[in-house]
Amino acid sequence: MFYGTILHSRLMLGTAQYPSPAVLHAAIAASGAEVITVSLRREGREGGAFREIIAESGCRILPNTAGCHSAREAITTAQMAREIFGTPWIKLEVIGHADTLQPDPFALVEAARVLCAEGFEVFPYTTEDLIVGEKLIEAGCRVLMPWGAPIGSGQGLRHREALRSMRAHFDGVPLVIDAGIGAPSQAIAAMEMGFDAVLLNTAVAKALDPVAMAAAFGQAVAAGRMAFEAGLMPARDMAVASTPIFGLAALA
Repeated sequence: MFYGTILHSRLMLGTAQYPSPAVLHAAIAASGAEVITVSLRREGREGGAFREIIAESGCRILPNTAGCHSAREAITTAQMAREIFGTPWIKLEVIGHADTLQPDPFALVEAARVLCAEGFEVFPYTTEDLIVGEKLIEAGCRVLMPWGAPIGSGQGLRHREALRSMRAHFDGVPLVIDAGIGAPSQAIAAMEMGFDAVLLNTAVAKALDPVAMAAAFGQAVAAGRMAFEAGLMPARDMAVASTPIFGLAALA
């Protein structure tokens, strides 16, 4: 549940870089995603055709502030997005490093505080830093979106122990792995750790067959969550026989 909204799919899908509008439309349908992210800049550039695809998808729109490098720029972009898309939801991105696209924690918290006060329901793109997460919660965010790895890198979950610590620390807070996921197996790993959802874009959009890859990710996220809820067996230092020794034949 995100800001009181119950979703059945735990996969969120980005809408950039697809080879054609038709492929984008088919990929969204194949993924089963109920939330898609949309950049205000992309919407403005592509206009009516893109808006039609988004409307036909039937998905909930999560506008984002992609490309913003200051709190002021992100706040202004969020305000414009709310007017255009008619939703209080906003994926808040404030980039602080040009090469890694790592978020600027100071500007991120500043922008989150302003937007939450204005009634936005903020989904902040952040790192796995616990202190930054605490500050975002204090600012009014009720969801956190830590990165798995740099955007578009496909490296998966680079700092697994830190992510496990974050999941344990923010018990009860919805956490979404956002960025860096490159394979369905990586999405499964995130869900098995107890994260509530996965948001990705490049791994599907740039696949040889984006529609098939979207379906694969949809199934992977569902399987990972099912495994988490079923209860994964703990790792053991020693082998444990699955067959009991009682009843074995005794040799004379």
